Amino acid sequence: MSMTANWSYPTAIRFGAGRIDEIGAACIAAGISKPLLVTDRGLAAMDITRRTLDLIETAGLGRAIFSDVDPNPNERNLEAGLKVYRENDHDGVIAFGGGSGLDLGKMVAFMAGQVRPVWDFEDIGDWWTRADADAIAPIVAVPTTAGTGSEVGRASVITDSETHVKKIIFHPKVLPSVVICDPELTVGMPKSITAGTGLDAFAHCVEAFSSPHYHPMSQGIALEGMRLVIDNLPRAYDDGTDIEARANMMSAGAMGAVAFQKGLGAIHALSHPVGAVYGTHHGTTNAVCMPAVLDLNESAIRDRFDRAASYLGVDGGFDGFRAFVQDFNDRFDIPRKLGALGVGEDRVDELVEMALKDPSCGGNPVELTKDNVRGLFETLI
Repeated sequence: MSMTANWSYPTAIRFGAGRIDEIGAACIAAGISKPLLVTDRGLAAMDITRRTLDLIETAGLGRAIFSDVDPNPNERNLEAGLKVYRENDHDGVIAFGGGSGLDLGKMVAFMAGQVRPVWDFEDIGDWWTRADADAIAPIVAVPTTAGTGSEVGRASVITDSETHVKKIIFHPKVLPSVVICDPELTVGMPKSITAGTGLDAFAHCVEAFSSPHYHPMSQGIALEGMRLVIDNLPRAYDDGTDIEARANMMSAGAMGAVAFQKGLGAIHALSHPVGAVYGTHHGTTNAVCMPAVLDLNESAIRDRFDRAASYLGVDGGFDGFRAFVQDFNDRFDIPRKLGALGVGEDRVDELVEMALKDPSCGGNPVELTKDNVRGLFETLI
């Protein structure tokens, strides 16, 4: 089976090894003639980034990069990126990297022509309609990890640097016009990032599958996404050059982000404030939280995991799946407690309040309360 394809769901995706060579054509297809490549500091000096800039320059589209992006990007990073974008008359963005580079790149394009502050477009009610849709610049997305799925998302997560609250900024036109998914770009990921991003994709699929909302399409995508992670993350972790496993993980990352249109839940409600306050890696934090959240949600999700487990290659229904998740984490050296990530007991009250305000709460199959959220944090710390 060829692992090269063009997809049009949920946007135009050029999938396959070596397809970064098409970056110039992708920009032209998106209507971009002078792109700004937005990525994070760590990626800025890497060979895959330099090669991509070479390809853009060879295509006659200039050579420009912005990389002042924190692991949990904030409005200060956004303002700095917008300054570079506007002062150099760019007409589109190449969002390049993992979640931080993709999210901030999408926001630079979104905010390029807006006159209101970014927080006016938080994903609350119909706030997205406040934006001038015609002023949103086109976006080409190039993921270099396999987990966040932001390349096929209509939102970005931006941290308020003053309040340390992660906020979701949504608009339908934030969905990139063209995506290049080239698994060769993920070959150089360290084991810890391979595991953390892969388990992020897994968490997206698990929570979407668990969500009580009605969305059969996302339910099916979430189930297959879980299977792809279970079958391929160990291979990608053990042998970073396994391009087939890398390709399947890149697919699973995109699938998780499509699936969570159905909803996220307590895993993300907990990990968002932890990441904002302590700067932890999002996917790793999700993985630490997952076993405890499965325990909380057992009464509401047992039946569906009883049915799904055999398809996932797991014996024992829900109980077998719950045990598998802990063993899966252990295989990748994921800590069992948030304390190992630097999270302390002294800020539990603050974390509980932040978690209860997180929009992910609405997708949890068991209603989240101050008592059960506190219980989760106390179990995990």
